[in-house]
Amino acid sequence: MIYDEPRFLPAGDRYLLVEFGNTMLLDLNFLAQGLAKKLEEAPVKGVIETAPCFASMLVHYDPESVSFEYLVAALREVAGSLGSPSNITVPSRLFYLPAMYFDPWTEECVADYCKRIGPKENDPEVVIRANGLSNREELLRVHSGTEYWVASLGFWPGLPFLRALDPRSTLSAPKYNPPRTNTPAGAIGLGGGANSIYPVATPGGYQIFARTPVPIWDPKQRFDVFEHSICLFRPGDRIKFVPCSRQEFEDVERRVEDGSYVFNVAEYGQFSVSQYNVWVASINAKARF
Repeated sequence: MIYDEPRFLPAGDRYLLVEFGNTMLLDLNFLAQGLAKKLEEAPVKGVIETAPCFASMLVHYDPESVSFEYLVAALREVAGSLGSPSNITVPSRLFYLPAMYFDPWTEECVADYCKRIGPKENDPEVVIRANGLSNREELLRVHSGTEYWVASLGFWPGLPFLRALDPRSTLSAPKYNPPRTNTPAGAIGLGGGANSIYPVATPGGYQIFARTPVPIWDPKQRFDVFEHSICLFRPGDRIKFVPCSRQEFEDVERRVEDGSYVFNVAEYGQFSVSQYNVWVASINAKARF
């Protein structure tokens, strides 16, 4: 549900959490994005940075310049000016990422988990079964058939938490229990209702079934797209996964390695919540492709 008014909660001595609701509705993330945009356009005293998430926003502030009470009052006033989520328009870049589905690297990772930790169903089959799909071909078609909304960046630098914008591509799956000790960089996975891309090789618990050769964070900032941040994405961006063959994957990988790869990104976009909601209302949201 969406709360009638945002809730403002302490989250440590330098952080404040703004909660807009208690479910993973896209409208809640639109509110978080809208508030972050407002604070960027008209900064509130003491606010250092914001981190929008699915249904909330974390505010980093300087407690030596403002009190918690002052900040709550200021944020409540700004949040009150947002109005309905349907009135929000945010800048939104669109990234096209090649993705090899059912690739050998994630499959090898799952096989290693089964060997060292314990038996489990193959990750693509977990997702297929959990969502009533027919086979891997349908999983590929459904998963790659939508743009994904970057709701937030989390637990590792540059790691995006993603939601399918087309409700017909919405998928969910349980996380590993216990988690893996390793995940290949670029792995694409699903945990709960959130999709994600792993920026580096790291432990993880999402069901993984594809991989992209495109780097999504770059501490050395080798490519122009990383000029202003070592993270490729920012909240409010969109991602479209483009299925590719192993040959195409390795070709991109080589161009990334030698620095000649050109990122496929449309940087001029605006995302209108009202237009999006009109479109969603015009389709059968429970159908699959």
